Amino acid sequence: MFRLWAKEWKDNRMIKDTVIEDGREETRTHKVFDALEEVCLQFDLGTPLWLDATVTEFKRHGRARFHQDNFIEEIPFDYLEIHVIEED
Repeated sequence: MFRLWAKEWKDNRMIKDTVIEDGREETRTHKVFDALEEVCLQFDLGTPLWLDATVTEFKRHGRARFHQDNFIEEIPFDYLEIHVIEED
């Protein structure tokens, strides 16, 4: 089972979170992108852009933070953080 935890942070407080589970036989990359898309649907957000720094952070730590620079539209929080909490 693959599980990704997504959290919105504002002023050092978590204001919203969700866990996305995926039991399909897909690659890790597909599961991450699909889970992020589901998070954005649940939180009513546009899909963030994966900047080079975001990709590097995700590869190293299994987590990434999407700040205003990653979004096209204005966001009402400081950043969106995703974290892989379980992998197959």
